[in-house]
Amino acid sequence: MAAADNSPLPVCAPCEPGLPCAPAAPAGAPCPVLLVAAPSSGQGKTTVTAALARFWSRQGLRVQVFKCGPDFIDAGWHALASGQSVYQLDLWMAGAAACRAMLQHACMHNDMVLVEGVMGLFDGEPSSADVAVQFGLPVLAVVDAGRMAGTLGAVIYGLQHYQQGLPWAGVLANRVASANHAQMLRESLREPAHWLGGIARSEAFTLGSRHLGLLQAHELHDALQRLDAAADALADTPLAAMSAAQLQRFRPSRLWQGQALGSALLENAADTAPSSQVSSATSNATPHGVLSAYLQTQIPSPILQGRTIAIARDAACCFIYPANLETLQALGAKLVFFSPLADASLPACDALWLPGGYPELHLPQLAANTAMRQSVAQHIAAGKPVWAEGGGMLLLCQSIAPAQAASATPAQSHAASAPQAATQAIPTPAAEQPAWGILPATAHMHSRLQGLGLQALVEPAVTAAGGAQELDNAQATGAQGAEPQHPPLRGHTFHYASISTALPELARTTSARANSRNQAGEALYQYGPAGNVWASHFHPWFASSPQAAAQLFLPRLQTPLADHPETHNPTPPCSPTTN
Repeated sequence: MAAADNSPLPVCAPCEPGLPCAPAAPAGAPCPVLLVAAPSSGQGKTTVTAALARFWSRQGLRVQVFKCGPDFIDAGWHALASGQSVYQLDLWMAGAAACRAMLQHACMHNDMVLVEGVMGLFDGEPSSADVAVQFGLPVLAVVDAGRMAGTLGAVIYGLQHYQQGLPWAGVLANRVASANHAQMLRESLREPAHWLGGIARSEAFTLGSRHLGLLQAHELHDALQRLDAAADALADTPLAAMSAAQLQRFRPSRLWQGQALGSALLENAADTAPSSQVSSATSNATPHGVLSAYLQTQIPSPILQGRTIAIARDAACCFIYPANLETLQALGAKLVFFSPLADASLPACDALWLPGGYPELHLPQLAANTAMRQSVAQHIAAGKPVWAEGGGMLLLCQSIAPAQAASATPAQSHAASAPQAATQAIPTPAAEQPAWGILPATAHMHSRLQGLGLQALVEPAVTAAGGAQELDNAQATGAQGAEPQHPPLRGHTFHYASISTALPELARTTSARANSRNQAGEALYQYGPAGNVWASHFHPWFASSPQAAAQLFLPRLQTPLADHPETHNPTPPCSPTTN
């Protein structure tokens, strides 16, 4: 593929013989899109997606990458490869309107859009195939062909024709052994034009993995070199050889049909800058990212205006959706960032967010940072709001221990039902190790998943009268006839930890699927002198209900919890030591 500048691709280009021309996109939005999918997990679709993003970025093209599903880690690799923030494209968590708005924005501001699927092409409810059909995104199938030859043709034929109306781009065979092997694979296809190339086996672009997925890009000193090696492996493929005009065959066929929001986006396109990662220590600029136009339709007033939210961000707390930052900014919040590992105190702030991550991998350093622990404890003692999710909640616990050290009774343990599939060993401490010792709770690390799947949380109602009512989809407990003020927050859960605690539960999430193994949902725990600390394994996608998300960072107008006097003291008089 010849080098290209950043000028827009042609609105229309001659289509390949035998392939239908996609419906004309609005002027200024001709960008081709590929949804990269596979028959199952482990086929190499993350590597291929990142390699394509890196390859085209090196050619001078502006590439926007999305990730189907709620995954945090794969998105980090794609951000490194493309140089842009990566957003989640999930029909249930984000909703069809937000997904359409994000794709439309991306098509208007980029030269190429890539969407990495989740699990196998037809796995999940909704699946990657559902996304492809909904918006007319051509599917690029990535198949590990290392142990097959002619069977590739059968696999590809099945993937292409299993679901009616699935747009199709072609196939990239992964882990190809030789030129002869590639030829056999190509000849197995019923449509030779669908052969878009093969990628040889190589350790040069192996990414590595651990208990929550791939190693993160920032953990490998040679991460960019690995992506460059993967991009180089694509250089001789028919897909890489396509010109900008030839790539137009991959324009989405249903993205612009009959959508008022699309017109609104086009009208505002000149005022909307390309998306960018919020990377500075402080950010209070008006957001103009991938979600900006959609959020304008969802947020009637900036109810977090004048409030500063401190957000933990480092190797221990690293699971942050760019969409969540954009939503908080659209709500009017000023965002400041700090490192629980390295910084001595919180920045000046009105509320605190401890996102998920890997505190279990950094316990000695975290426990040693007593100055930051004390700063967080003082924030809590002052009655200021705290939202701690996933690893952020584990960080606040008394300690993190291997599962075999657990001594909690069933009544004390609030772990969700664990899926039965075995996983790799978890790098937990051999013995119980201290965390920050703020929450009266102990986290136990297991070798099997303890929570997995899409979840929703109906906003706990917080009133000026000082009452909190636990609300769920079926009923409201507390004020008679109380109803949730806002739509539920949607998100997901994915963790290997269980929590032993006597902390009260303010609410529980509900599963997106009726037959989910996470049927019990995830607890939303409450703590602090004013009930000001909310903690859960639940990872919300703030844009699913911005007003509900704002409640996580607003003052809790609640009296202390009389039945749980331990919550009155956010800094238990203990000096945690290794048992």
